[in-house]
Amino acid sequence: MGSMVSTASASLGSLWDEVSGTQPDPDAWVVVATLVAAAAVVLPPGLWRLSRNAITIAHEGGHGLVALLTGRTLTGIRLHSDTSGLTVSRGKPDGIGMILTAAAGYTAPPLLGLGGAALLGDGRITLLLWLATALLLVMLVMIRNVYGAVSVLVTGGTFVLVSWLAGPQVQAAFAYAVVWFLLLGGVPPAFELQAKRARGGAGDSDADQLSRLTHVPAGLWLFLFHAVSLCALLGGGRWLLGL
Repeated sequence: MGSMVSTASASLGSLWDEVSGTQPDPDAWVVVATLVAAAAVVLPPGLWRLSRNAITIAHEGGHGLVALLTGRTLTGIRLHSDTSGLTVSRGKPDGIGMILTAAAGYTAPPLLGLGGAALLGDGRITLLLWLATALLLVMLVMIRNVYGAVSVLVTGGTFVLVSWLAGPQVQAAFAYAVVWFLLLGGVPPAFELQAKRARGGAGDSDADQLSRLTHVPAGLWLFLFHAVSLCALLGGGRWLLGL
């Protein structure tokens, strides 16, 4: 029995060393190529309408994670084929917890990208992939519709396959592509929201909810969303490019 425990402990220790250890940085051309690939699915409107679903996963996941961290009860998350989503939580209808939860949506994708860039800048490629997989698994438990469940399963399954079956170079390229995508894809949603509000739509948007909660104009919350996404892109891009 003692030898089995020792073997299990050694295996867990080896696994932790592998996950938390550092990996070699990819070649510079890989970093640039993944930037181009991410831009290619964000900039063209046709492809963006498809790839935006992944940003919605991060957006709604941000709402859900902050709701839990601030002591609210997360009821469920829904993702829709039109790239919209809905996260429902119970708790005080106002106060700092509700404000942070409402503010977390548009800021989550760029901040996740910034955190991912910090990990990649430190050579923690495997750790990034495992953390992303864990977050997607937690989110899957809270999904309350079929389309959302399929979307998160496909996304999480891709991370699992790359983490377990792909070689180091493929893992590095995948991780850099994901982080570039979060950084670049975190920018357009705030501009899209601004355009909708200018046309008189999106009256119940995150910015409008925050305005009602804080009595701060929705335009200032939009400015915050823009500032976070653009600063994250600049800062994360510098880390990824090694500047």
